Amino acid sequence: MLKQIVECVPNFSEGNDPAVIKQITNAIESVEGVMLLHVDMGKATNRTVVTFAGEPAKVTEAAFLAIQKAAELIDMRNHKGEHPRMGATDVCPFVPVSGITMEECAQWSIKLAERVGKELKIPVYLYEDAQPNKNRSNLSVIRGGEYEGFAEKIKLPEWQPDFGPAELPLKHGATVIGARDFLIAYNINLNTKSTRIANRIAFDVREAGRVKREGNPITGKVVNDENGEPIRIPGTLKSVKAIGWYIEEYGMAQISMNLTNYKITSVHKAFDEVCKKADERGVRVTGSELVGLVPLQPLLDAGKHYLDKQGRSRGVSDAELIEIAVQSMGLDQLGKFNADERIIEYVLRDKSKKHLVDMTVTGFINETASESPAPGGGSVSALSAALGIGLGAMVANLSADKRGWESKTAMFSEWAEKAQAIKEELIYLIDEDTNAFNGIMNALQMPKGTPEEKAARSEALESASVYATEIPLRTMHVAYKSIDILKEMVEQGNPNSITDAGVGLLCIKTAVRGAYFNVMVNAKGLNSKDKAKAMADEAKALLADNHTRIDAILQKVEEAVAF
Repeated sequence: MLKQIVECVPNFSEGNDPAVIKQITNAIESVEGVMLLHVDMGKATNRTVVTFAGEPAKVTEAAFLAIQKAAELIDMRNHKGEHPRMGATDVCPFVPVSGITMEECAQWSIKLAERVGKELKIPVYLYEDAQPNKNRSNLSVIRGGEYEGFAEKIKLPEWQPDFGPAELPLKHGATVIGARDFLIAYNINLNTKSTRIANRIAFDVREAGRVKREGNPITGKVVNDENGEPIRIPGTLKSVKAIGWYIEEYGMAQISMNLTNYKITSVHKAFDEVCKKADERGVRVTGSELVGLVPLQPLLDAGKHYLDKQGRSRGVSDAELIEIAVQSMGLDQLGKFNADERIIEYVLRDKSKKHLVDMTVTGFINETASESPAPGGGSVSALSAALGIGLGAMVANLSADKRGWESKTAMFSEWAEKAQAIKEELIYLIDEDTNAFNGIMNALQMPKGTPEEKAARSEALESASVYATEIPLRTMHVAYKSIDILKEMVEQGNPNSITDAGVGLLCIKTAVRGAYFNVMVNAKGLNSKDKAKAMADEAKALLADNHTRIDAILQKVEEAVAF
């Protein structure tokens, strides 16, 4: 079962005093097991977005301490800023990352909200998936009137808080707590200082659109429906909230957007649409910025989108896809975009562990050649397979870009994408084979004095040995999937690269046989002979088929290079 990981992204109404924010983040980091991922201070908005993650109980505790510290340090009576807000901790969402459902996330956020209301006497409103009343689940609706108008709003029967007092504490205001999917805060830069133009573009694209008016769309009389409610003209982008503002720090206006569901409206779709609407209004988009952390997938999707527009293969590495996305959307206009610090999956990687795949080529070879038993043949086999399919991806990309083969670009791009997916799985297996070996070593070091200790050690050793057999067997299967791709590259790829595909096949042949050795030697040590025989038979059959298929394809390479 996956470890439960929750991300929390509280927004604090302070963006000018680093000392205040430091005290808040210190409170967050005081909870063991919680990782502070990112702190994004905005001077013009006078607002800081903090991102941290961990197991749900620990994240809930850290969030409580942060809200408590913010209420102590931030005085809303003196607060001015461009962004709408209603309290010292303006909003505090929980976001599921792994091993946890949205419903479970919502329950943890409700526990936090109840505690904040009861112990800190702060009025709390639930929102998004934590709020059962959908008439008050939208953040912008809850926050309507902002801090200045909330002293009166909170007295209305329909705006009683879900937890805490029904009276606004003037010093720290109220807060909103809930659970939601990844919300991507995204600002698009314009070559104008006009907030008016920026707002018009925001109204063009945001889902809520604009109010319909008679005659002049700006100054005309509002058109109402039969119930007396204003009729709205929807914008072009679903699941998008947007406003226009001027940022003095940058000397430019921006479209400030919240993409509430990037699977409906992606970052690149939002960027392209704003470019189109800006052009219609006589201004240009000069770049954009992501606020806080962003999942990896929307950047990969953007990279592929812009490669498609260029008629190029999308079967490149994640790093290259990210770079294409950054360049295409100008994500580095206002500051360097560091993927290791801005992409949540990268930030959450355990940097305390020594990863083989992060070494230089020389470092990996030297580590292999040292007296340490790991990395051994299993990791080297996975590496060999990764290099082999890497060559397949290279030939596919070269073929997709070959002059005169434009009609084949989509086909080769698809092969290259499949090759990249196999390559990524094999890269994972390089380290995982060593981890499996270390699992056996750890089991061997367990105490074995009492009968109970002996039984526990024996059980742990068997479990670790089974896993150490399964991993190289998985390497065999994943490497075997490379054959179809390399076969296509030999038969249909750029003829100038046929030998590269041939070397790739040789790498796969070596990798599968090398992994086979590890399967067999580890299977021999299993107590469960039925399980051992089943895995050994599977490995033998796969090895035979692998060699037969590869040898037949290599014959074509031999014929091509013969003279």
